[in-house]
Amino acid sequence: MNAFVPSRRTLLRVGATSLAVLGGLPSRADTPSVGEIARLICGSPPGGVLDMFCRRIAQGLQPDYSRSVIVENRTGGSGQIAVSVVKAAAADGMTVLVTPMPQMGIFPHSYKRLPYDPIADFAPVGLGATSELAFAVGPSVPANVQTVGDFAAWCKANPAQAHFGSPAAGSTPHFVGAMAARALGVEIMHVPYRGSTPAIMDLIGGQVAAACSPVGEFLQLAQAGRCRIIATTGATRSRFVPHVSTFLEQGLHEIVMNDWLAFFVPAKTPAAQVQKLSASLRTALAQPETIAALSEKGLTAAWSSSADLAARLKVDFDRWGLIVRSFGFTAES
Repeated sequence: MNAFVPSRRTLLRVGATSLAVLGGLPSRADTPSVGEIARLICGSPPGGVLDMFCRRIAQGLQPDYSRSVIVENRTGGSGQIAVSVVKAAAADGMTVLVTPMPQMGIFPHSYKRLPYDPIADFAPVGLGATSELAFAVGPSVPANVQTVGDFAAWCKANPAQAHFGSPAAGSTPHFVGAMAARALGVEIMHVPYRGSTPAIMDLIGGQVAAACSPVGEFLQLAQAGRCRIIATTGATRSRFVPHVSTFLEQGLHEIVMNDWLAFFVPAKTPAAQVQKLSASLRTALAQPETIAALSEKGLTAAWSSSADLAARLKVDFDRWGLIVRSFGFTAES
Protein backbone atom coordinates (compact mmCIF):
# COMPACT_ATOMS: atom_id res chain seq x y z
CA MET A 1 0.00 0.00 0.00
CA ASN A 2 1.34 3.41 -0.97
CA ALA A 3 1.78 5.97 1.80
CA PHE A 4 -0.54 8.97 1.60
CA VAL A 5 1.29 12.15 0.65
CA PRO A 6 -0.92 15.24 1.02
CA SER A 7 -0.92 17.71 -1.80
CA ARG A 8 0.07 21.37 -1.34
CA ARG A 9 -3.59 22.37 -1.68
CA THR A 10 -4.60 19.93 1.09
CA LEU A 11 -1.91 21.25 3.40
CA LEU A 12 -3.05 24.84 2.84
CA ARG A 13 -6.68 23.86 3.56
CA VAL A 14 -5.75 22.03 6.76
CA GLY A 15 -3.58 24.95 7.83
CA ALA A 16 -6.38 27.42 7.30
CA THR A 17 -8.76 25.25 9.34
CA SER A 18 -6.22 25.03 12.19
CA LEU A 19 -5.76 28.78 12.23
CA ALA A 20 -9.51 29.28 12.43
CA VAL A 21 -9.70 26.99 15.46
CA LEU A 22 -6.73 28.65 17.14
CA GLY A 23 -8.21 32.08 16.50
CA GLY A 24 -10.42 31.65 19.58
CA LEU A 25 -7.39 31.12 21.83
CA PRO A 26 -5.57 34.01 23.52
CA SER A 27 -2.50 35.30 21.76
CA ARG A 28 0.89 35.43 23.47
CA ALA A 29 0.39 39.17 23.96
CA ASP A 30 -2.76 38.45 25.97
CA THR A 31 -1.23 35.68 28.08
CA PRO A 32 0.64 36.69 31.26
CA SER A 33 4.24 35.58 31.19
CA VAL A 34 6.96 34.97 33.73
CA GLY A 35 9.89 37.08 32.60
CA GLU A 36 13.58 36.43 33.06
CA ILE A 37 14.34 39.92 34.39
CA ALA A 38 11.92 42.61 35.59
CA ARG A 39 13.02 46.14 36.50
CA LEU A 40 11.57 48.40 39.17
CA ILE A 41 12.44 51.99 38.26
CA CYS A 42 12.53 54.63 40.99
CA GLY A 43 13.63 58.25 40.99
CA SER A 44 15.36 58.28 44.37
CA PRO A 45 18.98 57.42 45.16
CA PRO A 46 20.00 54.20 46.94
CA GLY A 47 19.43 54.22 50.68
CA GLY A 48 16.26 56.34 50.73
CA VAL A 49 12.77 55.28 51.80
CA LEU A 50 11.57 54.77 48.21
CA ASP A 51 14.66 52.70 47.40
CA MET A 52 14.08 50.53 50.48
CA PHE A 53 10.46 50.05 49.47
CA CYS A 54 11.46 48.99 45.95
CA ARG A 55 14.00 46.47 47.19
CA ARG A 56 11.47 44.87 49.54
CA ILE A 57 8.95 44.58 46.72
CA ALA A 58 11.59 43.20 44.33
CA GLN A 59 12.24 40.34 46.72
CA GLY A 60 8.52 39.62 46.97
CA LEU A 61 8.02 39.46 43.19
CA GLN A 62 10.59 36.68 42.75
CA PRO A 63 10.23 34.10 41.30
CA ASP A 64 6.48 34.01 40.62
CA TYR A 65 6.28 37.21 38.61
CA SER A 66 9.82 37.26 37.28
CA ARG A 67 12.80 34.99 37.88
CA SER A 68 14.91 38.04 38.72
CA VAL A 69 13.78 41.53 39.75
CA ILE A 70 16.26 44.39 39.92
CA VAL A 71 15.90 47.96 41.18
CA GLU A 72 17.20 50.76 38.98
CA ASN A 73 17.69 54.18 40.56
CA ARG A 74 17.16 56.73 37.77
CA THR A 75 17.60 59.97 39.69
CA GLY A 76 17.23 63.52 38.45
CA GLY A 77 14.54 65.92 37.36
CA SER A 78 12.63 65.48 40.63
CA GLY A 79 11.70 61.96 39.54
CA GLN A 80 10.87 62.88 35.96
CA ILE A 81 13.78 60.87 34.52
CA ALA A 82 12.50 57.66 36.14
CA VAL A 83 8.98 58.30 34.83
CA SER A 84 10.31 58.97 31.33
CA VAL A 85 12.35 55.74 31.33
CA VAL A 86 9.21 53.70 31.96
CA LYS A 87 7.19 55.66 29.42
CA ALA A 88 9.73 54.69 26.72
CA ALA A 89 10.05 51.03 27.80
CA ALA A 90 8.53 48.01 26.08
CA ALA A 91 4.90 47.47 27.11
CA ASP A 92 5.48 43.93 28.36
CA GLY A 93 5.10 44.42 32.12
CA MET A 94 8.80 43.92 32.75
CA THR A 95 9.61 47.59 33.38
CA VAL A 96 7.64 49.01 36.31
CA LEU A 97 7.57 52.56 37.64
CA VAL A 98 7.47 52.94 41.43
CA THR A 99 6.62 56.54 42.20
CA PRO A 100 5.24 58.87 44.85
CA MET A 101 2.01 60.71 44.08
CA PRO A 102 3.43 64.18 43.18
CA GLN A 103 5.08 63.00 39.94
CA MET A 104 1.67 61.85 38.69
CA GLY A 105 -0.79 64.13 40.49
CA ILE A 106 0.98 67.46 41.10
CA PHE A 107 3.71 67.88 38.48
CA PRO A 108 1.30 68.00 35.50
CA HIS A 109 -0.10 71.21 37.01
CA SER A 110 3.19 72.84 37.98
CA TYR A 111 5.52 71.97 35.08
CA LYS A 112 4.72 73.64 31.76
CA ARG A 113 6.78 71.16 29.71
CA LEU A 114 6.43 67.84 31.49
CA PRO A 115 7.81 65.03 29.26
CA TYR A 116 4.96 62.64 30.01
CA ASP A 117 1.20 62.48 30.53
CA PRO A 118 0.36 60.47 33.71
CA ILE A 119 -3.02 59.40 32.33
CA ALA A 120 -2.31 58.76 28.64
CA ASP A 121 1.20 57.30 28.90
CA PHE A 122 0.74 54.82 31.75
CA ALA A 123 -1.45 51.98 32.95
CA PRO A 124 -2.00 52.02 36.73
CA VAL A 125 -1.16 48.70 38.38
CA GLY A 126 -1.88 49.26 42.06
CA LEU A 127 -1.16 51.15 45.23
CA GLY A 128 1.81 50.10 47.35
CA ALA A 129 1.93 52.19 50.52
CA THR A 130 0.56 55.33 52.13
CA SER A 131 2.07 57.86 54.51
CA GLU A 132 0.85 60.82 56.49
CA LEU A 133 2.88 64.01 56.32
CA ALA A 134 4.06 65.67 59.50
CA PHE A 135 4.88 69.25 60.43
CA ALA A 136 7.67 69.55 62.99
CA VAL A 137 9.55 72.31 64.77
CA GLY A 138 13.19 72.32 65.81
CA PRO A 139 15.32 73.59 68.70
CA SER A 140 15.06 77.24 67.63
CA VAL A 141 11.35 77.17 68.53
CA PRO A 142 10.44 77.40 72.25
CA ALA A 143 9.13 74.30 74.02
CA ASN A 144 5.75 75.90 74.69
CA VAL A 145 4.95 75.81 70.95
CA GLN A 146 2.89 72.60 70.80
CA THR A 147 0.35 73.24 68.02
CA VAL A 148 0.27 74.89 64.59
CA GLY A 149 -1.68 77.76 66.19
CA ASP A 150 1.16 78.23 68.69
CA PHE A 151 3.66 78.17 65.84
CA ALA A 152 1.69 80.79 63.87
CA ALA A 153 1.68 83.08 66.91
CA TRP A 154 5.42 82.57 67.38
CA CYS A 155 6.04 83.34 63.68
CA LYS A 156 4.10 86.59 63.96
CA ALA A 157 6.20 87.56 66.96
CA ASN A 158 9.44 86.46 65.28
CA PRO A 159 9.03 87.18 61.55
CA ALA A 160 12.75 86.96 60.79
CA GLN A 161 12.71 83.32 61.95
CA ALA A 162 9.40 82.38 60.33
CA HIS A 163 10.44 79.78 57.80
CA PHE A 164 9.94 76.08 57.08
CA GLY A 165 11.78 73.55 54.95
CA SER A 166 10.44 70.88 52.62
CA PRO A 167 11.98 68.21 50.36
CA ALA A 168 11.37 70.28 47.21
CA ALA A 169 9.49 73.21 45.75
CA GLY A 170 6.18 71.93 44.41
CA SER A 171 6.20 68.82 46.61
CA THR A 172 3.27 67.78 48.79
CA PRO A 173 5.07 68.92 51.98
CA HIS A 174 5.70 72.34 50.40
CA PHE A 175 2.00 72.82 49.72
CA VAL A 176 0.98 71.52 53.16
CA GLY A 177 3.16 74.14 54.84
CA ALA A 178 1.91 76.86 52.49
CA MET A 179 -1.73 75.85 53.04
CA ALA A 180 -1.21 75.93 56.81
CA ALA A 181 0.32 79.41 56.66
CA ARG A 182 -2.54 80.66 54.50
CA ALA A 183 -5.20 79.17 56.76
CA LEU A 184 -3.53 80.64 59.86
CA GLY A 185 -3.06 84.06 58.27
CA VAL A 186 0.69 84.22 58.78
CA GLU A 187 3.70 84.69 56.50
CA ILE A 188 6.05 81.70 56.69
CA MET A 189 8.88 81.61 54.16
CA HIS A 190 9.34 78.33 52.33
CA VAL A 191 12.89 76.95 52.04
CA PRO A 192 13.14 74.17 49.42
CA TYR A 193 15.74 71.41 49.71
CA ARG A 194 16.84 68.47 47.58
CA GLY A 195 15.14 65.78 49.61
CA SER A 196 13.90 65.33 53.16
CA THR A 197 17.26 64.54 54.76
CA PRO A 198 18.97 67.93 54.23
CA ALA A 199 15.78 69.75 55.26
CA ILE A 200 15.57 67.81 58.51
CA MET A 201 19.29 68.17 59.19
CA ASP A 202 18.87 71.95 58.98
CA LEU A 203 15.78 71.68 61.19
CA ILE A 204 17.60 69.94 64.04
CA GLY A 205 20.60 72.22 63.49
CA GLY A 206 18.43 75.29 63.98
CA GLN A 207 18.90 76.71 60.49
CA VAL A 208 15.15 76.49 59.79
CA ALA A 209 12.43 76.76 62.40
CA ALA A 210 10.17 74.04 61.05
CA ALA A 211 9.94 71.37 58.36
CA CYS A 212 7.26 69.35 56.64
CA SER A 213 7.96 65.84 55.35
CA PRO A 214 6.58 62.29 55.52
CA VAL A 215 6.05 61.31 59.15
CA GLY A 216 8.58 58.47 59.00
CA GLU A 217 11.40 60.90 58.32
CA PHE A 218 10.96 62.45 61.78
CA LEU A 219 10.29 59.41 63.97
CA GLN A 220 13.76 58.63 65.35
CA LEU A 221 14.67 62.29 65.83
CA ALA A 222 11.37 63.08 67.54
CA GLN A 223 11.82 60.10 69.88
CA ALA A 224 15.29 61.42 70.74
CA GLY A 225 13.85 64.87 71.53
CA ARG A 226 15.68 66.62 68.70
CA CYS A 227 12.49 67.91 67.07
CA ARG A 228 8.76 68.11 67.91
CA ILE A 229 5.98 66.98 65.59
CA ILE A 230 3.06 69.35 66.06
CA ALA A 231 0.60 68.14 63.41
CA THR A 232 -0.06 65.34 60.92
CA THR A 233 -2.15 65.35 57.76
CA GLY A 234 -4.37 62.25 58.08
CA ALA A 235 -8.11 62.17 58.63
CA THR A 236 -7.31 60.46 61.95
CA ARG A 237 -4.19 60.47 64.12
CA SER A 238 -1.15 58.69 62.81
CA ARG A 239 -0.52 55.29 64.40
CA PHE A 240 3.16 56.24 64.47
CA VAL A 241 2.63 59.36 66.63
CA PRO A 242 -0.83 58.90 68.21
CA HIS A 243 -0.16 61.64 70.78
CA VAL A 244 0.02 64.29 68.01
CA SER A 245 -3.21 65.91 66.86
CA THR A 246 -4.01 66.27 63.17
CA PHE A 247 -4.34 69.51 61.24
CA LEU A 248 -8.04 68.65 61.05
CA GLU A 249 -8.34 68.42 64.84
CA GLN A 250 -6.59 71.79 65.06
CA GLY A 251 -9.19 73.41 62.82
CA LEU A 252 -7.38 73.33 59.46
CA HIS A 253 -10.04 71.39 57.58
CA GLU A 254 -8.43 71.78 54.16
CA ILE A 255 -5.34 69.83 55.16
CA VAL A 256 -6.50 66.22 55.14
CA MET A 257 -4.35 64.07 52.86
CA ASN A 258 -1.97 61.14 52.63
CA ASP A 259 0.90 60.71 50.24
CA TRP A 260 1.19 57.38 48.43
CA LEU A 261 3.59 55.18 46.53
CA ALA A 262 2.22 53.27 43.55
CA PHE A 263 3.12 51.13 40.54
CA PHE A 264 2.62 51.97 36.86
CA VAL A 265 3.58 50.34 33.56
CA PRO A 266 3.58 51.69 29.97
CA ALA A 267 0.10 52.41 28.64
CA LYS A 268 -0.15 49.58 26.09
CA THR A 269 0.82 46.78 28.47
CA PRO A 270 -1.68 43.90 27.99
CA ALA A 271 -4.43 43.89 30.61
CA ALA A 272 -3.71 40.28 31.58
CA GLN A 273 -0.08 41.16 32.35
CA VAL A 274 -1.18 44.17 34.43
CA GLN A 275 -3.49 41.94 36.45
CA LYS A 276 -0.76 39.34 36.97
CA LEU A 277 1.59 42.04 38.26
CA SER A 278 -1.14 43.46 40.50
CA ALA A 279 -1.80 40.03 42.03
CA SER A 280 1.93 39.46 42.60
CA LEU A 281 2.25 42.85 44.28
CA ARG A 282 -0.64 42.02 46.57
CA THR A 283 1.20 38.89 47.72
CA ALA A 284 4.47 40.79 48.19
CA LEU A 285 2.83 43.55 50.22
CA ALA A 286 1.12 41.03 52.51
CA GLN A 287 4.42 39.53 53.71
CA PRO A 288 4.89 40.20 57.47
CA GLU A 289 8.53 41.16 57.02
CA THR A 290 7.58 43.70 54.35
CA ILE A 291 4.85 45.20 56.52
CA ALA A 292 7.29 45.48 59.44
CA ALA A 293 10.03 47.06 57.31
CA LEU A 294 7.62 49.67 55.94
CA SER A 295 6.32 50.47 59.42
CA GLU A 296 9.85 51.27 60.56
CA LYS A 297 9.87 54.03 57.93
CA GLY A 298 6.40 55.37 58.74
CA LEU A 299 4.74 53.66 55.76
CA THR A 300 1.59 51.58 55.75
CA ALA A 301 1.38 48.78 53.18
CA ALA A 302 -1.78 49.42 51.14
CA TRP A 303 -2.45 47.30 48.07
CA SER A 304 -5.24 48.31 45.68
CA SER A 305 -6.52 47.11 42.34
CA SER A 306 -5.52 48.89 39.14
CA ALA A 307 -9.04 50.34 38.87
CA ASP A 308 -8.87 51.68 42.42
CA LEU A 309 -5.52 53.34 41.74
CA ALA A 310 -6.88 54.92 38.55
CA ALA A 311 -9.81 56.36 40.53
CA ARG A 312 -7.52 57.62 43.30
CA LEU A 313 -5.17 59.26 40.82
CA LYS A 314 -8.11 61.02 39.15
CA VAL A 315 -9.29 62.44 42.50
CA ASP A 316 -5.79 63.59 43.50
CA PHE A 317 -5.05 64.95 40.02
CA ASP A 318 -8.17 67.14 40.11
CA ARG A 319 -7.67 68.22 43.72
CA TRP A 320 -4.05 69.22 43.30
CA GLY A 321 -4.82 71.11 40.13
CA LEU A 322 -7.05 73.40 42.17
CA ILE A 323 -4.46 73.76 44.95
CA VAL A 324 -1.56 74.53 42.60
CA ARG A 325 -3.61 77.12 40.70
CA SER A 326 -4.77 78.73 43.97
CA PHE A 327 -1.13 79.54 44.77
CA GLY A 328 -0.25 80.53 41.20
CA PHE A 329 2.69 78.14 41.51
CA THR A 330 4.82 76.87 38.63
CA ALA A 331 8.02 74.87 38.85
CA GLU A 332 9.82 77.79 37.21
CA SER A 333 8.54 80.29 39.79
